Amino acid sequence: MLNENLIYRFYYSWWKNIDKLIFLLVLTLFSLGLFFSLASTSLIASDQLETNSYFFFFKHLIYVFIGILTLVFFSSLNEKNLFKISLFLFFISLFLLLLVPIIGTEVKGAKRWLDLIFLPRFQPIEIVKPFAVIFIATILSSEKNIHIYYKYGVSFIAIVPACLLLMMQPDIGQTLLIFISWTTLVFISGISLVVFLTFFGISIASLIYMVFNMRKFEYIRDRITSFFNPNTGTHNAQVQKSVDGISSGGFFGKGIGEGTLKFKGSETHTDFIISVISEEFGVVIIILILVMFLFFIYSVFKKVYLEKNEKIKLVLVGSMTLIVVQALIHVGVNIRLFPTTGMTLPFLSYGGSSIIGVSILSGIILNLTRRKVN
Repeated sequence: MLNENLIYRFYYSWWKNIDKLIFLLVLTLFSLGLFFSLASTSLIASDQLETNSYFFFFKHLIYVFIGILTLVFFSSLNEKNLFKISLFLFFISLFLLLLVPIIGTEVKGAKRWLDLIFLPRFQPIEIVKPFAVIFIATILSSEKNIHIYYKYGVSFIAIVPACLLLMMQPDIGQTLLIFISWTTLVFISGISLVVFLTFFGISIASLIYMVFNMRKFEYIRDRITSFFNPNTGTHNAQVQKSVDGISSGGFFGKGIGEGTLKFKGSETHTDFIISVISEEFGVVIIILILVMFLFFIYSVFKKVYLEKNEKIKLVLVGSMTLIVVQALIHVGVNIRLFPTTGMTLPFLSYGGSSIIGVSILSGIILNLTRRKVN
């Protein structure tokens, strides 16, 4: 009875202090992902896997349930413990990322997943990203009396192992996502604009050189070639189907279950979910989803504006950068603004690693935006 009362009081306190608007937005986005999984992808299982038609939906439901538990855990920690645990988990997740080129599972020319007994088809980078943001923010906000450019150098060295391991897979999309998050945090910490632009330009030029001159990145080159010249390469077909699906859906869509795009590729419920939604529910629903993301950004950055602690500011900005940039890349790929990257849509796409990763980010955001108790 005593334990039950303690648990009740603990989570009552948690509920009383979290930002309920941000929490509601997260739950709504997860719920939309479940709805679209049920309405738009359930028949894929019976068509391709010869199993019950709700296979993907039930797996998605389990992932979301685990994700919400993860979110509650990270949002309920006290601030000091959150940062301690996150730094420890950063090195654990980095170790798992190190295992990918050794024992990872290769799919379509890329080795990005671990297929362990207790973690089937797990993508470590999704767990690395939220903790990398906290690690970078910890370095940049350090109160030790050292030169700021030394902090920039140390923070850059901190992300190098993750970026190198990602490039070995190869996964340029996630590499860019981590690099953009780092540059965002460095930029808002007050670096000289000339130094920032010079370093950013050299880094992008180096990446382009490696992609077009190293055999390891032939898979990426093929995707880029397909993007600029649709008549070459092997990765343009799915993108073209995606664009056609959005066009055929029009403003209000074909109706629930009436779309055909979900049957034309194995990645439609992950990398091209926005196109599947648009075909069946119309562009108007996509606009509403994007408005929800914008409102999510506004709600968090309103808290950032009022926050006095430099480290918390950096973590919140870095976390939102990961979510926003990933969403923009996903939508950009679906409407053929960017080459295919294999990037999921946060909250909505099917996939355990993606859902757990964005749940950790959401838990961190809810933790750092909750009402401070004196």
